[in-house]
Amino acid sequence: MTSGQFPQFAGLDLLGCGVLVTDPQFTIVFANSALESMLSVSRRALVGQVIGTIFPGSGLTELLKQVYDGHFEQKRQDVTFGLPNRDPITVHSTVVGLQEPALGALIEFREIEQQLKVDRAERLIEQGQANRELIRNLAHEIKNPLGGIRGAAQLLEQEMSVMDRAVEFREYTQVIVKEADRLQTLVDRLLAPHRRPKLISQVNIHEVCERVRSVILAEFPQGLRIVRDYDISVPEIRGDKEQLIQAVLNIANNAAQALSRQISDGNAVITLRSRVIRNVTLGKRRWPLALDLHILDNGPGIPGDIRDRIFYPLVSGREGGSGLGLTLAQTFVQQHHGVIECDSEPGLTDFRILLPLGS
Repeated sequence: MTSGQFPQFAGLDLLGCGVLVTDPQFTIVFANSALESMLSVSRRALVGQVIGTIFPGSGLTELLKQVYDGHFEQKRQDVTFGLPNRDPITVHSTVVGLQEPALGALIEFREIEQQLKVDRAERLIEQGQANRELIRNLAHEIKNPLGGIRGAAQLLEQEMSVMDRAVEFREYTQVIVKEADRLQTLVDRLLAPHRRPKLISQVNIHEVCERVRSVILAEFPQGLRIVRDYDISVPEIRGDKEQLIQAVLNIANNAAQALSRQISDGNAVITLRSRVIRNVTLGKRRWPLALDLHILDNGPGIPGDIRDRIFYPLVSGREGGSGLGLTLAQTFVQQHHGVIECDSEPGLTDFRILLPLGS
């Protein structure tokens, strides 16, 4: 049974998660293509089968009964079931009751790893929004007193010019002025993503990568190799080219600075890899195509004590680091409806930028 017999389900074939629909007798009346791939079972073999027969011992029949009986409009549960010729599979299932008389429920299946990635991406987006609000408010609160401190120090310096110890005291006022300027620069960097309007155009991501590559190699001309691994079929992105360059540059620059020992040994490697992936959920929206850009390095990895906080503002694993590079990179990418993920272990750190392709 295909989506043609149930035209209201045609869009379910575009989803990346597995979906099936049952009638009130627990019989499968529709299964989407993603479920075929997940189970390695054809739609034809699924449709017409009773849930308990296809998924014995999974508990799905009990979940359906609870939804059918009106105990829950929606029920979530992790279920495990065995399939012919393959190991048992554990998935996160969501059962939703349907109102049409001929239909019973819709069941969504997500592999646990996929569900964890979706949850993590949603948390990153929420965290980024909270960080941006905090930074913006904090920066504005700091900015006004800084101007007053600097101005008062300059006035004090002028008043002291007639004193015998003017030169000695001028050193102190200059410290105040310079530190106020340093903090002003930090505040300006915090506010930069919120001030500057995006300049939207068609952007070739490989031009972005090449710009970043040239900047990094100019700063680290010896001992560092940057490998290009591009998929030339990647279409152009609609976005702000300078923001995207800054986002990739911040990540690549962090990687290069973490590779100090490998650079000294002459075996430091950063890889820029581009791919296209299909059916990606970003910010609770499903995109048919997305850019999958990886910045990989063979450095020591991110310290475990900050690994879960690297996108927080002012968190840095490097002495003297401002802790703003990754925060700003995540902000710029999220402004393009994307997300940055990170996996790190000694010898391999992988920053992954996911950006939607298309409107």
